[in-house]
Amino acid sequence: MMKEINRLKSVLIEQKKTGKWLAENLGKDTATVSRWCNNHAQPSVETFTRIAELLNIDVRKLFNKTKS
Repeated sequence: MMKEINRLKSVLIEQKKTGKWLAENLGKDTATVSRWCNNHAQPSVETFTRIAELLNIDVRKLFNKTKS
């Protein structure tokens, strides 16, 4: 069972943005962003920081909580 580390897909929906938009703004392939959104792979810490900047949010909002 794969652990859902990031909330990227949810955050993009909340912001009314698409994976294609994110891929274009990061200069990444849409398939790569899709793997991130589905938690099949994770971007680097630097990329998470860039995503947060693009979405104008705190980087912590991109991660699921590990404790309640």
